Amino acid sequence: MRLRNILIVVKDIEKSKKFYHDLFGLDIILDNDGNVILTEGLVLQDEKVWKDVTGKEVVPENNSCELYFEERNIEAFTEKLEKLYPEIKYVTRLMTYSWGQKVIRFYDLDGNLIEVRTPMRG
Repeated sequence: MRLRNILIVVKDIEKSKKFYHDLFGLDIILDNDGNVILTEGLVLQDEKVWKDVTGKEVVPENNSCELYFEERNIEAFTEKLEKLYPEIKYVTRLMTYSWGQKVIRFYDLDGNLIEVRTPMRG
């Protein structure tokens, strides 16, 4: 057995495809009736499909998991985020830990938590 994908629920597939492409460079592998598989194994599922299949409501900003990305030039990433999505809601603005690693945390357009850090040195 192996983990194939991580699925997140989104309200607007088109906006989310653009968001994940603009910020993270993720491209579409498959776009099929409310399910979009992106590169790196991220799947976007339309909220309507999720509710039909599971019968469960979606709870935005539930902070029970996060998508984790690493970016060497985090300052440039932060500038791009602020320019393209000025309305984005931050959990942690760009900061530096005592050991030198930089991090920023924010919610995507649907309240899914995202963390972007610089890679660990060494």
